[in-house]
Amino acid sequence: MGKDEQGLAASSERYAVVPRTLCFILSPEGDDVLLLKGAPTKRIWPERYNGIGGHVEPGEDVYSAAVREVREETGLSVRDVRLRGVINIPVEDRQGIIVFVFAARAASRQVTPSDEGTLEWVPRGRLASLDLVDDLPALIPRTLDVPPDASPFFGLYTYDEADQLVIQWVTP
Repeated sequence: MGKDEQGLAASSERYAVVPRTLCFILSPEGDDVLLLKGAPTKRIWPERYNGIGGHVEPGEDVYSAAVREVREETGLSVRDVRLRGVINIPVEDRQGIIVFVFAARAASRQVTPSDEGTLEWVPRGRLASLDLVDDLPALIPRTLDVPPDASPFFGLYTYDEADQLVIQWVTP
């Protein structure tokens, strides 16, 4: 199959997405999750806690992108990297974001600071007291509290008239 057979040229009026990854990393002993408190200068979610992730680059598969983003933002090597879910986020009429959500386990707790923000190992019981990105209270347990062989979940994030996040989950 050649590139032309992918039909991209005829798809300019179709919905297009920007692919991103998001990874929730457990400590080696599995008690804590590594979160990034966004730098005050970040364009999105400054000073809010989120998982580790970013954009998928051209020529890169989503798994490699997740591992690369973890390494770039934390300096960590991770193991047991598992796709846990895929979330579609339509933002404009024909443009959106698709997020590939992963869980992983860190080889150590030793992180390397980055310009993205402050890295913090957070006990799971303390998550509710943090200023988390809006979807994390629902997303973290859906990602981490499942058996290793669980099927991935699927999500759709939309926004209501007041621009509030509305989450819909599908688990096959």
